[in-house]
Order: sequence, then C-alpha cells, then structure tokens
Amino acid sequence: MKITLLTDDSIRLEQDGGPMTIEAPSADVVYSAFQMLASGLAFCTDSVVRSWASNAGVPADDLTIEVSWTFADKPHRVDRMEVKLSWPSLPEQRVAAAERVAGLCGIHSTLTHSPELVTKIER
Repeated sequence: MKITLLTDDSIRLEQDGGPMTIEAPSADVVYSAFQMLASGLAFCTDSVVRSWASNAGVPADDLTIEVSWTFADKPHRVDRMEVKLSWPSLPEQRVAAAERVAGLCGIHSTLTHSPELVTKIER
C-alpha cells in the first residue's frame, strides 16, 4: 500500500502489493499531521470498500483513493474533507452501494460525529 503526498492538502492511497510506504515529491517534504489524518481516513475507507468488494465479487485492483481538505481559521483546523474513489472497473449499478459502504468507515463516522476530546497533563 502506498500513500502519496500530492500537495499540502491532498494525499492518494493505492495498493501496490507491498508494505505501506509514504512517498513525497521530494526528500524535504514533511508528513504533516493533516496528511496523517487524511491517510487514516483513506486507509479506513480502502479497507471497508475492499472488504465489501471482495464479498460482492467486484474486482478492486484499480481502486485508488484521494483525500483532500480545506482549512478554516480561528482556530486553524480542517473545515472540509473530500474522499474521492477512482475505480474505473466498478460497474455503474454498484456505484451507489460503494458510496454507501465508503461512508461506513469508522474514521468517517468519527469525523462526521465529533467525539468528545479531552486533553490532560499528568505530572
């Protein structure tokens, strides 16, 4: 599996048959926390969709997932994320089902139903 850092606000996940790697356009590009967040969403979506595809007998060899996001300020944060599945071989009659399945990813659910977040410092 390969995560490619496309820009400061987008990543791509694709299966390549090997261990997970992270590729950047150059050695000086840092894997940011926002790219990590997007990678988690992409990985989760990929896992759920591929599991469904396997059970449904739908080949997913050409499936890639791109996640992009935009920012808001005060406070600085992600305000919108878009998950784009590129799947040329997916039959048209399966598109709606695949979109529903992609929404079942636990990270997707967490982001659409904000969890309580508690920060504590222990000494």
